[in-house]
Amino acid sequence: MLYAPEKFTESEAGRLRPYFTNLDGPVFALTNLPEVVKGALFARYSRSDKSLRRLFLDEFVGDLDLTGDLTVDATVGLKRAEDLYERVFLEYGDDSVAQLGGVHLACEQASNLLTKVLEWGRLMAYLEQSTRYIPYDSRLQGRYRYLRPSHVCASPMGTRYIADLDSLFDTYSAALPAMMEWAREQHPKQPTDSDFVYKQTIKAKACDTLRGLLPAATLSNVGIYGTGQAFEALLLRMRAHPLPEARMYAQLMLDELRKVIPSFLVRVDRPERGGAWSSYLAATRDDTQALVQRLFGDERPEPTNEVSLVDWDPDGEDKVLAAICYPHTRLPDAQLLERVRGLPADDRVALVRAYVGERTNRRHKPGRAFERTSYRFDVLGDYGAFRDLQRHRMLTIEWQQLTPHHGYEMPAPVRDAGIARRYEEAMERSAELYAALVGPFPEQAAYAVSLGYRMRYVMHMNAREAMHLCELRSSPQGHPTYRRVAQEMHRQIAERAGHRAIAEAMRFVDHGTYDLERLDAERAAELRRALPT
Repeated sequence: MLYAPEKFTESEAGRLRPYFTNLDGPVFALTNLPEVVKGALFARYSRSDKSLRRLFLDEFVGDLDLTGDLTVDATVGLKRAEDLYERVFLEYGDDSVAQLGGVHLACEQASNLLTKVLEWGRLMAYLEQSTRYIPYDSRLQGRYRYLRPSHVCASPMGTRYIADLDSLFDTYSAALPAMMEWAREQHPKQPTDSDFVYKQTIKAKACDTLRGLLPAATLSNVGIYGTGQAFEALLLRMRAHPLPEARMYAQLMLDELRKVIPSFLVRVDRPERGGAWSSYLAATRDDTQALVQRLFGDERPEPTNEVSLVDWDPDGEDKVLAAICYPHTRLPDAQLLERVRGLPADDRVALVRAYVGERTNRRHKPGRAFERTSYRFDVLGDYGAFRDLQRHRMLTIEWQQLTPHHGYEMPAPVRDAGIARRYEEAMERSAELYAALVGPFPEQAAYAVSLGYRMRYVMHMNAREAMHLCELRSSPQGHPTYRRVAQEMHRQIAERAGHRAIAEAMRFVDHGTYDLERLDAERAAELRRALPT
């Protein structure tokens, strides 16, 4: 391939080197620049006939501060970049400009209610501290790791709130060694496993089994990467959220983000911009909630299964087949769909198999034709499993309030280990504290609800996302409760929707049961660590 290499003087090359990974190729990365400068460069890039490196030299490098370390200069072009954003972002309303810079943000000591608010957006990346692998028996500055909301703790309920949540953590902490001892008795160490692999597996089993005791107030750490536009949308929602913790964190996040990408967030707290937007979100939520309560507030929920496929397209497989064929023909969509409906069974199967191909692992996925049909599942499962399933972002998920009203399921190992009564007493304490809090503190009452209690949520996804979710969440190392949800989703796609060809393509859905879910994963991790680097 031929391309015209750029020419720079020796002086220009010296100025460019700290900020570009190469000076002569057509592909390069930007380094050592503030996010706002990177974004501004690309914003100008779309409206200029100059190359990016030439644009940098002509319009940005004039502000270069040459007094410090010449290899890294975080001030280069900052004022010019902010001026450009003021014109483009505010005057012209070009929101796409705010997609051009991103930030890694750490949000620590967030409750398990807040983490779900933080992880709402589709176009962001998240990593959350896991209650599966980290024992929560240790303390932070002498106190168990759960949120102490100021309004609750300053009220007459404060003493009880702390006492009851301390008691939940006491139960968890006392049960953890007992559960690990039971797991060791049931699953003796194999000669081929190292001490490290065995200890990690046993610890994960105990944490998995007992995490249902932990209240939603339990603290977690979340790492977020997102663009300026994604952070703006998140902050606008959080500023309108009924949970005080969410509104407080919104301000903390805004303060820190403005140290890195100030120009991307100028609208967030302007009364006529972000203020009006957040007020709109709060008003529509409150008005809708009031009306729904008037219409359906007295209705009692009917019994349902843990997973219910409530909506699907009976013609979904025909539409997927037509979508498979579409880019390879000259036919309009409607004509192609009609032709596909008349295909014999052998040809239909052959089309799906050709499109799906020989998948050697679950990361090999078919293309967008599988987005032509979708499924809507109503799930009544424990909050711990919801925490994991909610992080799937390429779908539509809505959830109801976390309460103890749907009850809980006791893990079988808890009974087998002889600690069932302690577990029951802790869950009863959680429910009673919720009942005492919900009147004076309707939003914060959910902090008292243990992760083992069930919550209702709906997940609407296309077949491509269903393949990803069902295969990933049914893998052997997964938590037993969300593995069961993923397995049942897969079964109902095949049997209830009748989309057997689509379900067959999901060949890495694992319907097996495993006693030590993490064992194979820990073994594989140890093998990878042993490989030469």
